Amino acid sequence: MIARMAERVIAACDGASKGNPGPAGWAWVVADGDEAVVRWEAGPLGTATNNVAELTALERLLSATDPAVPMEIRMDSQYAMKAVTTWLPGWKRKGWKTAAGKPVANQELVVRIDELLTGRSVEFRYVPAHQVDGDRLNDFADRAASQAAVVQEAAGSALGSAEPPAAPDTVRSGGTRRRAAGSATKTAPSSRRSTSGNSTRTLNAKFPGRCRCGRSYAAGETIAKNPDGWGHPECRVGAGAGVGGED
Repeated sequence: MIARMAERVIAACDGASKGNPGPAGWAWVVADGDEAVVRWEAGPLGTATNNVAELTALERLLSATDPAVPMEIRMDSQYAMKAVTTWLPGWKRKGWKTAAGKPVANQELVVRIDELLTGRSVEFRYVPAHQVDGDRLNDFADRAASQAAVVQEAAGSALGSAEPPAAPDTVRSGGTRRRAAGSATKTAPSSRRSTSGNSTRTLNAKFPGRCRCGRSYAAGETIAKNPDGWGHPECRVGAGAGVGGED
């Protein structure tokens, strides 16, 4: 359990799935009163959906914190938040069925989270993901979950792990991209190369960067758009898969 540090704990959690379903990971982070990271943990899930990863991150956070201490939890998953705050009471009344009469997806995780929330004071706060000057705790959890999904290894402060690598770029609320603060890389096209038929286009990277597979690419190397950024053309499998909504 995390030691009692303050009268109110500020935390964030996030999950990632590279393909949805695909290699997945989860992460949580706890901060002090100045929102400096105190402890964090991340872990692999093998192949799982984004929704499973998001719920697992929340379950692991609640399991690792003192239930007697009020907590604010920041998340960028509206599915996970609504599942445990808005939809859950109705699911329970209907015998764990949705409004359409179907079994609730990820019921085991939702039931466990419901048990962990019982009797404790938790305020959920939605924060948009991947924003310039966005919430830094959510950003930390996002990067840690993404790294765990790619490398499929556990990490965290208890293991002496370094801070997860910075994301290559950040999305403005309007949808355009610019280099994130502290980020070492950004990708941009220097020329376009057409591919046959309706295949995803490829470009020559103007800057070095890191692919979703964890390997780097050099400036001038051919890259393609993946579900979560730019990277090697061969790593764009599942580029059309979504990452939100119920399973």
